[in-house]
Amino acid sequence: MLSSTAWDTPTYWALDLETSGLSPADQILSVGMVPVRQGVIRYGERFYSLVRPQAGLPLSQEGIRAHHIVPAELEAAPPLPEVLEALHPRLGEGVLLLHHAPLDLGFLRRAYRRLGRPWPRPRVLDTAGLIARLQHRQRQLEPHARPLPAGLAEARAHFGLPPHLEHHALYDALATAELFLLLRARLGAKTLRHLL
Repeated sequence: MLSSTAWDTPTYWALDLETSGLSPADQILSVGMVPVRQGVIRYGERFYSLVRPQAGLPLSQEGIRAHHIVPAELEAAPPLPEVLEALHPRLGEGVLLLHHAPLDLGFLRRAYRRLGRPWPRPRVLDTAGLIARLQHRQRQLEPHARPLPAGLAEARAHFGLPPHLEHHALYDALATAELFLLLRARLGAKTLRHLL
């Protein structure tokens, strides 16, 4: 089935998380999602939410410097179970689109496990993996070509996409969606199988 599914048939939900740190004990502080339907970013259907952390767990100064989310902003935010309830149908709708998937996937899986919810097992597409694939193709033509940048902002700049507000879950999700569409075109992928 994947071999014949046109690349623009499924919905891709670009997702980004901002967290209190990078260790498994850290918490999700915000979630941003933007859909790509029929090959077009549907920003009007975006989802964004702050997430109230568990009481008593402090935020790191390094994290606050990166994402600028301060504790006072989180006091009125919905708790994680409520945010996951809103995420769940989106995760099951099509393909989950991430940049450097292992980090955000790890946080999402742990959140589901902590709340006793079954993981929806979405198909996952990583734009960092698409960059690596493009790099491989480039090296076949130019063995000594410079490596392509792997970071989201750096990759966007390399391919001529405009700068975006970094370390904000919604804008990073939008930036990932835009990068995905560019990479799909550069790779000439016609089917979903050519992307996954």
